[in-house]
Amino acid sequence: MSSPDVPGRPPPTAADPDRRTMVLDSAMVTFARFGYRKTSMEEVARAAHISRPGLYFLFSSKETLFRAAATQALERDIATVERVLAAPGRPLSERLVEAFDQWAGRYIGPLARDIATVIEDNPGLLGEIAETTPRRFEQLITEAITAESGPATAPRVAQTLISTSIGLKHQAASREFYLQRLKVAVDLLAR
Repeated sequence: MSSPDVPGRPPPTAADPDRRTMVLDSAMVTFARFGYRKTSMEEVARAAHISRPGLYFLFSSKETLFRAAATQALERDIATVERVLAAPGRPLSERLVEAFDQWAGRYIGPLARDIATVIEDNPGLLGEIAETTPRRFEQLITEAITAESGPATAPRVAQTLISTSIGLKHQAASREFYLQRLKVAVDLLAR
């Protein structure tokens, strides 16, 4: 495995998925800490323990890096939501609460809130994924509710739960508070 910190060795390549994932995770945390505008490639490189030339080898610009980091985070969230909702043998209410926790609840708290904010505040940088992943999340929630209670009310219940989650996310000082309130909403709406 190559190391960017060893002279004479090439920087990590895009073909090194573990290294790329780690760099993108470090980038998201750095963007959350400083905001998009104030984050420099140097700060991301330092956080990722990679040289600045190595970072530029992987990502040609801060915009490209931000888009890749946010895309990775959103795709990871959607994949987790899909697994949670497809879990057999668990009551729908439990699966819904866990799905919302993975989608929004884990972004509650000081640094976690900053990650969600930096994504929400820069939709133009993200392109299509800023619209497709929330639609995919709504589709997954709707499908899970439909499977349990039929299609008649599933879209309205899903949309109401999503609106409730958004409101709670902005009210909640903690993930625990968010989850407590969300459980009440799920119990009332997704019977």
